[in-house]
Amino acid sequence: MSYSGGMEIPSRLPLLLTHEGVLLPGSTVRFSVDSPRNMNLVKHRLLKGTSLKSTIIGVIPDTRDPEHEIDDLPSLHKIGTAGIAVQVVGSNWPKPHYTLLITGLCRFSVSSVQKERPFVLAEVEQLDKLEQYTGSASESGTEDGELGELSQKFYQAAIQLLGMLDMSVPVVAKFRRLLDSLPKETLPDVVASMIRTSNKEKLQVLDAVSLEERFKMALPMLTRQIEGLKLLQKTRKVGPDNEKKAPLIHKGFPSRQFRLDEEDEDEDGDDTTVLEKKIHGANMPEAALKVCVKELKRLKKMPQSMPEYALTRNYLDLMVELPWNNSSKDCLDIRAARTQLDNDHYAMDKLKRRVLEYLAVRQLKTSLKGPILCFVGPPGVGKTSVGRSVARTLGREFHRIALGGVCDQSDIRGHRRTYVGSMPGRIINGLKTVGVNNPVFLLDEVDKLGKSLQGDPAAALLEVLDPEQNHSFTDHYLNVAFDLSQVLFIATANTTATIPPALLDRMEVLQVPGYTQEEKVEIAHRHLISKQLEEHGLTPQQLHIPQSTTQDIISRYTREAGVRSLERRIGTVCRAVAVKVAEGQLHISDSGGVTSEGQQAAKDTPPAMPIVIDHTALTDILGPPVFDMEVSERLTLPGVALGLAWTPLGGEIMFVEASRTEGEGQLTLTGQLGDVMKESAHLAISWLRANAKTYRLTNIVGAPDPLEGTDIHLHFPAGAVTKDGPSAGVTIVTCLASLFSGRLVRSDVAMTGEITLRGLVLPVGGIKDKVLAAHRAGVKCVILPKRNKKDLEDLPANVRADLDFVMVSSLDQVLNGAFEGGFPGTARTHTPILSKL
Repeated sequence: MSYSGGMEIPSRLPLLLTHEGVLLPGSTVRFSVDSPRNMNLVKHRLLKGTSLKSTIIGVIPDTRDPEHEIDDLPSLHKIGTAGIAVQVVGSNWPKPHYTLLITGLCRFSVSSVQKERPFVLAEVEQLDKLEQYTGSASESGTEDGELGELSQKFYQAAIQLLGMLDMSVPVVAKFRRLLDSLPKETLPDVVASMIRTSNKEKLQVLDAVSLEERFKMALPMLTRQIEGLKLLQKTRKVGPDNEKKAPLIHKGFPSRQFRLDEEDEDEDGDDTTVLEKKIHGANMPEAALKVCVKELKRLKKMPQSMPEYALTRNYLDLMVELPWNNSSKDCLDIRAARTQLDNDHYAMDKLKRRVLEYLAVRQLKTSLKGPILCFVGPPGVGKTSVGRSVARTLGREFHRIALGGVCDQSDIRGHRRTYVGSMPGRIINGLKTVGVNNPVFLLDEVDKLGKSLQGDPAAALLEVLDPEQNHSFTDHYLNVAFDLSQVLFIATANTTATIPPALLDRMEVLQVPGYTQEEKVEIAHRHLISKQLEEHGLTPQQLHIPQSTTQDIISRYTREAGVRSLERRIGTVCRAVAVKVAEGQLHISDSGGVTSEGQQAAKDTPPAMPIVIDHTALTDILGPPVFDMEVSERLTLPGVALGLAWTPLGGEIMFVEASRTEGEGQLTLTGQLGDVMKESAHLAISWLRANAKTYRLTNIVGAPDPLEGTDIHLHFPAGAVTKDGPSAGVTIVTCLASLFSGRLVRSDVAMTGEITLRGLVLPVGGIKDKVLAAHRAGVKCVILPKRNKKDLEDLPANVRADLDFVMVSSLDQVLNGAFEGGFPGTARTHTPILSKL
């Protein structure tokens, strides 16, 4: 064998800065690359290189803090190894990184750094002579004096080491071949990279530029390895040919080409060193730092084969990644925030005002705690989307946590680390995801939390959503306090009825009512139509929906508090128009080809643009109107009244019907009524019987008691829907009074209110939703309890202008307002005042 034809490395090399492992000439080492500079080197040089020289890079041991890159040159190690990247593998898990397999060629020294970004490029000076292998077997040269003695002694020690190992192991056999084929001057580097040595010792070998000094550095390492094997064999009482020697050699040889012993211990030591630096650089509180240091000490003493090793390592990684003191800066421009909110959402004045108040106070006091807001309203009114808009307005990170159906408290507070597969709760996971400690957290559908044997998640949320407690929220997995006081929590719910009172007390409830017809028209033309046009590949030049058509869709095809059904109906229109546009662009023959006649027809008579959706086109696309029955058609007979009801989906109109037959004075109630509504019906009957003479109801049946000799059947249509609540009392009284008197209730009147046995009308809730439902149904007059007058201030001005409100405090006022010309038969009945607000 002989080496001839000296080769030289390029005078300018890109530098790979490594924090783990040392590459020596003649060895092959695998490096993990994840820092920005090293990633840029791989992308711009190794992956784009086309020649052999483009794959030659310099590997420099970097003693700097891996978390903070420093640009000045003196912190770099002066001597490195030029190497060829023989393999590049990329991966995105657990984070983007590359794995490089690099074979060392020779030493070099750094003369000067040419550039530092995007990767380090340096002017280098080659220190080792790089020979080219010719293939003949001969000595590469002879050494005289002390150098010759050192090389011979080193060679003999290497032979002695081979004699103590099992030659049947492929790694040992390959080492034997290398020992016979390589020149003696390369042996110190190769052997030092293969035997068990620390990175510090390898660094000393790398710094030994003189061959004589290199032998002096590597020989004690080789001797120590031999003595260690002797002691181990003596302890185990096994001979040199025993098969138990094989485990002393790493069998996973292909990943590290020239290794007798894996450096797992050294690498683990380096890993824990990096982790320790990360722990001290995470800027965590003293209590958390104390726990991490304690766990790190346990980790260092723990074998990697133990299951607890992975659990502890995952715990420490999470503690390092949590944003203990990392915050984003709020956007405190009130005018810009107001404009942003108005552009994102139409109406919702109360929500916008609350967000602007928070911004204003935050501008005056930077240490303000994040409020706990709860948006309560029917589906489709934009509660979730306004949460995203709030985050965008504040310039904060946004994270949504869906709580619908969650029935395990561990989803909120995490699992204890005693369990296999334990993990933190959704709150801590969300903070890890966003990377800041002051995001906007949207707790969606907080009213739909479940409860099971695994605990009550609503109870687990008590600490999270308490402004006085969440500064020290303790997750079971972390077992240390985390400050949530800077997080802006926004919860959404359809109703507060299913939210536990203790949890509801911790939140600031903001009601999000349904939209009026005018608001829906504005929302459709500002947001929904343009969104649906884009989703269906149409343009405003191809489809035009006038406001009158939008009003028809809202009033005749959708009756909802939100706008989801409206958006779906607009999507149906867009799909129908898309078919027409596609047909107008191309005339296809029966065989599937384009006919010349079709081409000419398409050219001569292009489709008219834009396609305008009028009433006729709307009926063709959506079919007959779904809600086309007028209220007046239902009130053509005595014994029918129109009430108002509240549902989680918004307000609804509710008809009450009554009929009478000969019988024994029994009352029959149908329509899936709850206990409260059944009691309201009995209250209404009792009050009418007690006041039958006053209101001249006895003349109809010819007896003092209007129920004598007759049975009453009271029915609430839509029998498949469960109904309950006290607000139907005045409607039932009006319905029965109409039945007993034979008079018709006004067809343009709707009412709501709770009654007492003495004939008083008490206030009820959900007034805004109920009045909006009446407005959607075309009602002109609404009878409300007098004590609910304050709730009318929340109504839009156009709704107040379109409706007449009769504010009542007793049932005689209700009857006077519900019947045309008042209800006769009593001198003490006062005509209620119709107030148009």
